[in-house]
Amino acid sequence: MSRVAMITGAAGNLGAAVGKAFADLGDTVVAVDLPTNLLDQAQVDAVVKKAITEHGRIDVLCNIAGGFRMGSPVHETSDKDWNFLLDLNARTVLHTARAVVPHMLAAGGGKIVNIGAYGAQRGAAQMGAYIASKSAVIRITETMAAELREKNINVNCILPTVIDTPQNRAAMPKADPGKWIAPKDLASVIVFLASDGARAIHGAALPVTGLS
Repeated sequence: MSRVAMITGAAGNLGAAVGKAFADLGDTVVAVDLPTNLLDQAQVDAVVKKAITEHGRIDVLCNIAGGFRMGSPVHETSDKDWNFLLDLNARTVLHTARAVVPHMLAAGGGKIVNIGAYGAQRGAAQMGAYIASKSAVIRITETMAAELREKNINVNCILPTVIDTPQNRAAMPKADPGKWIAPKDLASVIVFLASDGARAIHGAALPVTGLS
C-alpha cells in the first residue's frame, strides 16, 4: 500500500531528492515549500488539513526545510541571525509536529524524519547560532521519540556533513565535492528511516558523513 509523505523544503536540492525517492516507490508526495510559511502555524495547519482532506492521512513527515549561516563569534552574533536560524531549523519542526502528530496518533502510527547536522554534536567557532539550532533539532527528535514511541510513531533524525549542491560547490570552489554527501544518498537514508525496516529505531541521530 502506497504511503502519503509530506516533505517540507521540497523545492530545495535535498527536498527534491527526497520527494523523488518516495515517488519512485509509488508513494504520494505532498510537497511543502515557499508558498507555505512554516513559521506561521495557521499556514502549516492549513496545508496539513488540505493534505488530510485530499489523501486521508499523512504517513510520513520529512522536515527538510532548514538553513545555514556562520561567520560571527557568539558575542557578535545578532539577534536577527539567532532568530533566523532557530526559526528556520527548529521552530519549523515544532510547527509541523503540532499540525501532523495529532493525525498520526488518530491513524495509529507514522514516521517522522528530521534533519540535524553532524557538526551540531559539539561546539565550533563562528557557528554558534547554527549549531544551537541544529542541536535543538536533535534534542527535539529524541524528546518526541520518547513521547511517541509507544504510539507507533517513529521519530528520528539524520546528521549530514556537507551536501553536494550547486550552491556549496560555488561557495567552496577549492573543496573536493567527491567527499561530500549526494542528496540522493541522503534521501536513501531518509526513506529507510521512514520504512517498516526501521520500525525498531526511535530517537536516533544518525551520522551520514560520506568520505568527509
